[in-house]
Amino acid sequence: MPIVEVSGTELHYVRGGDGEPLLLIQGMAATHLAWGDRFLSELGQSFECIAFDNRGMGRSGRAEMPFTIVDLAGDVAGLLDALEIERAHVLGISLGGMVAQELALAHPERIHSLTLGATYCGGPRGQLPGPEVAQSLGAALASGDRERVYRAMWEGMLSPTFRAEEARFAEFREMAGGLPAPRAVILEQIRAGGLHDASDRLGEISAPTLVLHGTADRIFSAENGGQIAASIPARLELLEGVGHLFWWEQPERSAVLVREHALAPA
Repeated sequence: MPIVEVSGTELHYVRGGDGEPLLLIQGMAATHLAWGDRFLSELGQSFECIAFDNRGMGRSGRAEMPFTIVDLAGDVAGLLDALEIERAHVLGISLGGMVAQELALAHPERIHSLTLGATYCGGPRGQLPGPEVAQSLGAALASGDRERVYRAMWEGMLSPTFRAEEARFAEFREMAGGLPAPRAVILEQIRAGGLHDASDRLGEISAPTLVLHGTADRIFSAENGGQIAASIPARLELLEGVGHLFWWEQPERSAVLVREHALAPA
């Protein structure tokens, strides 16, 4: 099992594909399984993909708490060091998009291109999840009932159009329950994400940046993507009618957008 020691813990990672390195940073409550085989397979045709489990999640080591988004960005820089990767394309989604923002600000020399998906930058104009979805997810987590958590995630993170085909839930549930996601670590991720604020620093990001956001995202509304794109500035690509897990709903299209952006001439 591929493991590296970083920041006093161990990070589990997987890598595959052929091409320039692409580092993928997952979001809250997610492990590397959340990327899905179809999305990784598409990306692997053009990149060597490196996906990992954040501290305390999946097969990675325990998380020293409390931690911040800056701490998680330090983990990512340490992972690049351990793998002897000088520069990489970076894709961060949701909480992982916040981590990618801090990585790009602290280590601009490490990033060829940056893609930020379904994420949030904080500040007075940043919009956190609305009360309905926040209460549903919070109550499910507090209940300790895993099936209730999976169903709340399914309903909160995927669009009604995608969820209309109920048979898709089985694959989603298998992914969500495939590896450990300790409740204490998830709650700490939520706390760290709520405190994240890069809103007045985004203009310092020098890497070519693409912002992807579904218009039916109930976790972070698409207005967040617009704010981020305007502040860097970056190209904004809105995915009409798509929910928070845009790469799960549209893996091929999402991979094409990442690929075209990352491999575009400078």
